[in-house]
Amino acid sequence: QVQLVESGGGLVQAGGSLRLSCAASGRTFSGYAMGWFRQAPGKEREFVAAISWIGTNLYSDSVKGRFTISRDNAKKMVYLQMNSLRPEDTANYYCAARISGFGDSSSDYNYWGQGTQVTVSS
Repeated sequence: QVQLVESGGGLVQAGGSLRLSCAASGRTFSGYAMGWFRQAPGKEREFVAAISWIGTNLYSDSVKGRFTISRDNAKKMVYLQMNSLRPEDTANYYCAARISGFGDSSSDYNYWGQGTQVTVSS
């Protein structure tokens, strides 16, 4: 079992930046791919970014060039640096871990955090 706790959300003006953090604990973190997803009110959960154990990155088209995912395996941490934020980025952001494989499908992720709210004002 892996526990994931997100932090770093908040209220920011359009054009601003936020850095989300995800702390993993519990069973081994080794080898797991990690992802960030988001869900806005009334919408389905959508993929934001993913990073493999060795650092390969994958981004949704909507955030490519603005967001950067990274990880520190020694600290069992995953980060999402969000720049040039837009009102449409407003959502609850979730950190997720998958035991095997790498990709953008939420159904392939095994563990999820509780989420952290990001609100971008115009």
